[in-house]
Amino acid sequence: MRLALVVVLALAVTACKKPEAPSAAPAPAAGAPGAPAAGSSVVRGKVVEKIDAAPYSYLRLSGPSGEIWAAVPQAAVAVGDEVVIENPMAMDGFESKTLNRKFDKILFGTLGGQGGAAAAAAPAGMPPAGMPPAGMPPGAMPPGGMPPGGMPPAGMAAQHAAAGAGPTDVGDVKVPKATGANAKTIAEIFGQKGQLKDKKVTVRGKVVKANSGIMGKNWFHVRDGSGAQAKGDNDITITTDGQAAVGDVVVIVGVVRVDKDFGAGYTYPVIIEEATLAK
Repeated sequence: MRLALVVVLALAVTACKKPEAPSAAPAPAAGAPGAPAAGSSVVRGKVVEKIDAAPYSYLRLSGPSGEIWAAVPQAAVAVGDEVVIENPMAMDGFESKTLNRKFDKILFGTLGGQGGAAAAAAPAGMPPAGMPPAGMPPGAMPPGGMPPGGMPPAGMAAQHAAAGAGPTDVGDVKVPKATGANAKTIAEIFGQKGQLKDKKVTVRGKVVKANSGIMGKNWFHVRDGSGAQAKGDNDITITTDGQAAVGDVVVIVGVVRVDKDFGAGYTYPVIIEEATLAK
């Protein structure tokens, strides 16, 4: 009788014990090539192979989770460098006609320090950085195949996210207006965009952001102190074959384009193209 009572008590104690919670599975390493970065929009890795095919650099990256290829605007990096890919978007089965090569999986993005805008807001008329156009999944191909330049939508999205968003704070900029019959301030170009569409203008401004080798052109954000950031008429994007550095004051002669569509859903309300630069 006493033995039976001991057994019953033992079983009751066991039944009242709370079960142990299962241990959490280890999270994948943030930034590891081949896997999305946990809680961030960058991928980190060591360059073990590099192929330049203007205007892009193809980098084979190695990390704790293995290797993966990434494509960025052409960059001066070397085998052995540790790099960061910003706004990476994966694409399966991408075929580069320039290299005559097919990649099972590749990331399209911008190299850290090239002016990537992972945290910047996208300008008017553009989807947020890192997001494909409405209705198009990442890496989806448009009807008819590749857009101009051979860059798939994922790569174009990353590049325009980098080039399209201007810097948020560059301090006070005060640049004298250019001279001549077609001279305009940046605010005047935005305010008169209907009349200036497809016409040449001259504008003097300070380069506040630079992106090289995107769609075969150099992209600059320029300000002259006119307009207001809240209205979005204080900063204009130009594309050119010319060279300039952030901080340079340049005189720009180029053609005003309105609602310029570069494909993959990226439209610039106002942009100056075919620009020449003089200092």
